[in-house]
Amino acid sequence: MILQIVILVVKILLLIGILLGGFAYLTLLERRLLGFFQLRLGPNRVGPAGLLQPMADAIKMMLKEDLMPLGADPWVYRLAPVIAAFAALSVDAVIPFGAPIHLFGLTITLDIANPNIGLLIAFALSSLGVYGLILGGWASQNKYSLLGGIRATAQIISYELAMGLSVMGVLLMAHTANLEGIVLAQRAHGWFWLPQIIPFLIYTTTAIAETNRTPFDLPEAESELVAGYHTEYSGMRFALFYIAEYINVITQCGLIVTLFFGGWSGPSFLPPIIWYFIKVGIGVFVFIWIRATLPRFRYDKLMSFGWKVLLPAAFVYFLGTAAFVSGVL
Repeated sequence: MILQIVILVVKILLLIGILLGGFAYLTLLERRLLGFFQLRLGPNRVGPAGLLQPMADAIKMMLKEDLMPLGADPWVYRLAPVIAAFAALSVDAVIPFGAPIHLFGLTITLDIANPNIGLLIAFALSSLGVYGLILGGWASQNKYSLLGGIRATAQIISYELAMGLSVMGVLLMAHTANLEGIVLAQRAHGWFWLPQIIPFLIYTTTAIAETNRTPFDLPEAESELVAGYHTEYSGMRFALFYIAEYINVITQCGLIVTLFFGGWSGPSFLPPIIWYFIKVGIGVFVFIWIRATLPRFRYDKLMSFGWKVLLPAAFVYFLGTAAFVSGVL
């Protein structure tokens, strides 16, 4: 029992370390790639090739003064970034990032928890993150922050139904909501992205909206709302929102890989965990590429796109998958 607790604690610390390290260097990767796309260099001064830039950014955040608007609700204002960061970190607890390993006669699974309804838990935890945005925007007593929180509310209503329906075909084909079971089903029958190509595209689109990234960064929208829901945040509270956004990108890429690209499965010349991180890395690159390429959606266009395009398409494809799996087609 004590050994199991020790293994669990080690896995939790390892996962948090990987996510925080991934967040730090994802910010550097994005800035360098955006510089490449925009024909400039990006960060290259702090350390060799700019590799120490994330440390400089962390020191800057820790030394910045932590301000609070005079009329802000102090408890909610302080709690909002914690909710956003907690939701971002907790989702990865149910995502398997490698095949079980055998060490000293023990079988160790490379996940924190492996519930039968892992996908539902992942969706439930990820949807909590928007409460941080809403509460932060409301508690700041700033009109731009409030508008950012309202946009986050309307945005989540518009895309989450399509997001949920887009994975129903995966559940029908895998016959389980357990994320490890979905990976094993793809090892046996092939990756699901091809038979579920439309749901895959729908889920990827809604995942970009879930992470509030361009072209769906309406809750921030710097050109319209200054910085949206986190306009009044500074120091480490702003850093928590910053951390939450980038970890959400890693998390959503992990879910896309798990649901549609076989998770950690791959040719045997590389360990399964390496395949997982390679696939997630490709997904992260695509997220950055999309940010560098597409303009921001107009607000009413996003609402219309979610309700009139994504939701009907996901529903129709789900019905077709259900008919195929049941033998009607």
